[in-house]
Amino acid sequence: MSPATLTRKILVWLLLNPRLHDIRRRLHDIRRRLLRKPHVVDVFLQVDDPYSYLLSHYLPELGDAYDIELRLHLTQALGEVFRPCAEMLVVYAQKDCERLARELGLPFLDKGNAPPVEHRRALVEALAVTASQSDICSALESYWRGDAEAVARRVDGASAGRADRVLADNQKLLEKLGHYEVATLHHAGVWYWGVDRLRYLVSALDRLQLRHEDAIMPRIASIQQAQSTALPITPPAAAKQLPPLELFYSFRSPYSYLVLQRVYAIADAFGLQLVIRPVLPMIQRGFQVPRSKLKYILTDAAREADRLNIPFGRIAPPTGSVIDRCMSTYYYAAGERRERDFLLHLGDACWHRGIDVGTDKGLRKVTAKTGLFWPEVKAALDDDSWRPGVEANRESMAESGCWGVPTLKLDEFVVWGQDRTWLLLRHLEERCDAGEGILV
Repeated sequence: MSPATLTRKILVWLLLNPRLHDIRRRLHDIRRRLLRKPHVVDVFLQVDDPYSYLLSHYLPELGDAYDIELRLHLTQALGEVFRPCAEMLVVYAQKDCERLARELGLPFLDKGNAPPVEHRRALVEALAVTASQSDICSALESYWRGDAEAVARRVDGASAGRADRVLADNQKLLEKLGHYEVATLHHAGVWYWGVDRLRYLVSALDRLQLRHEDAIMPRIASIQQAQSTALPITPPAAAKQLPPLELFYSFRSPYSYLVLQRVYAIADAFGLQLVIRPVLPMIQRGFQVPRSKLKYILTDAAREADRLNIPFGRIAPPTGSVIDRCMSTYYYAAGERRERDFLLHLGDACWHRGIDVGTDKGLRKVTAKTGLFWPEVKAALDDDSWRPGVEANRESMAESGCWGVPTLKLDEFVVWGQDRTWLLLRHLEERCDAGEGILV
């Protein structure tokens, strides 16, 4: 192992070690006490970001329930290097948030078919002058309910000049604290994105015993209730008419690893044909992954793995020519009808056991567990006939409106991310339910 590789392994171990996380939190709290500062939760919101809108619905309840100081910052996400395929993201985000809002019982574009984009700039200017918590939350609500009249009244008389400076200053703060995205919360050195990660912040605040004695949080509690699902005991009869479930998958994505077992379980429970469609990782498709983004992805994947009881931590994610080896072996395994076992064992090797599958020794450990004959695997490593099919997978994923993994597709229904399997289950329930319910 080269010194550079060893250094990376040590740094990643330091980043993901849960005991060190606790130590960092304690040191942060000791420093806060010495400086006699309050518990501060910084929240970064963007007017035309629908995830910011959804998050804003839960902020008043959060602030009332805990002994914390909520600081709302109106800003914008960092540039394209952090948000590849930005135009696709805008379209997907609105569709995703519309689904989330429906399941969470929140209004979304109920007073208009689209947000009043013509007033966006003036709204930002108005909020830059009087950016209180209630102002920002109510402005986001008017904008994302499509209430053009309410937005027009709010921006009446707004003068240009302050918005650029306010947005830039808050963007610098966002970057200084170590993130790149909006709809995010920051507390004690830890980041939380959107309503999906709010549960982790609540748990952290509870561990610090910051909840007021008589505080109740029905709205925040409803998030987890809405996302709770169970699989059918037997496949519903109507599921026989459903098309295959497609999973766009990358060997380098920790979220792909985290979603794999759940997707197989869903496919089995509904009797669906699952089609795995591998794609090259974004870094091999010409996209950069800045260090701050990579850091957040790994730490977020680690806490998600812990919640899902999936082994994670000693990582050796493949890249470059190692991805090619994985692709060649995967398609060989598929020819032997062992692709499922191969994917599961490969993921465990790369994201749990820290096995370098770029070496024959490492890859052979995976193929042995899969039940593949090593001499044939070795010969298959020179076969790159998979390339046209993998490129076709990427094109199909892009045509469906997504650019990243894991993406799940069933007909026209498309979701992105390992934390959207519950929405897939809701969709399957709608497609299969005869009126009495199927998820038990």
